[in-house]
Amino acid sequence: MSYVDGFVLAVPKANIEAYKKMAQLGGQVWMEFGALSYVECLADDVPYGELTSFPRAVQATEDEVVVFSWITYKDKASRDEIMAKVMADERLKPYMTDMPFDGKRMIFGGFAPFLEL
Repeated sequence: MSYVDGFVLAVPKANIEAYKKMAQLGGQVWMEFGALSYVECLADDVPYGELTSFPRAVQATEDEVVVFSWITYKDKASRDEIMAKVMADERLKPYMTDMPFDGKRMIFGGFAPFLEL
């Protein structure tokens, strides 16, 4: 069964175009190295909840937009190999030190699906 990396982060509205540029390059690199899919989504219907919500999870402010993204792989071993190549890729190095969002508030993790329809 496949493997999924998931991400939730807050991007300042002023940096959306810079983020899209970074995401386009990231998607190309991940796909080049073997990811099955790469998806980036801007929040459209994501209310600020009283206890929990996507905006609360990343401490999004009124001048930020929540981004929800995921990458799918054949399996965890493929993910580990692809991720190592992506992290070493020189094309992404500038974004590792100058991200268009606060990386400290990004939530990310790897997930093993238990159901795929």
